[in-house]
Order: sequence, then C-alpha cells, then structure tokens
Amino acid sequence: MTTIYHNPRCSTSRNTLQKLIDAGRQPEVIEYLKTPPTRDQLATLIRDAGLSPRQAIRTKEAVYSELGLQDATDEELLDAMAANPILINRPFVVTEKGTRLARPIESVDEIL
Repeated sequence: MTTIYHNPRCSTSRNTLQKLIDAGRQPEVIEYLKTPPTRDQLATLIRDAGLSPRQAIRTKEAVYSELGLQDATDEELLDAMAANPILINRPFVVTEKGTRLARPIESVDEIL
C-alpha cells in the first residue's frame, strides 16, 4: 500500500506521483487540500517522517505570516497546519517501509 498526500498544482508533487507510478506503485492519492489529514494524522505523518512541525510547514505561504507563526511552538504549528492545510509541505508519501516528505524527491527511494 502506497499513499501520497498530493497537490496537483505542485510540480514536486506531480513528479513524485509519477515516480511512484514508474516504480510500479498504484498509490492512493489524497488531495490534502480537499481532504486534509486530521491534526493527529498530520502529527503522525510528520513524526514518522522524522521531521519536526517546523520542518514540515510551508513558511512562504501568506497565511504563515498572517498568523504570526515565526515563533510558534510545535503544537501551535500543528494546529495551524490542521486548520490551514495549505501550510502543509508536500508531498508526504507513506509505504509499508515508512513515511517521507519528498523534498527532495529522491528521499522517497528510501521507502520504495
């Protein structure tokens, strides 16, 4: 089973999806802006990928500055990402071998 938390407008996400398909995977595609993960699911994805919430948040999104998240705690960052999924960095890929944030895309090789 392979799952990708995907944003079709993102070239990295599209390229990662293609990489999975080229590797013979038929991933479950979750467009996380339409079907966002719960806060608990998000915390699990981030933890399982070996990241902190700060490493998994998109700091260049306007809402990041609007919410004043520069000095936020990990818990506050998780709350913000759960409430504003545009803040979630992408794509996250989950396989039976683990979870990775595909930045760079090659990091997914570790779990294929």
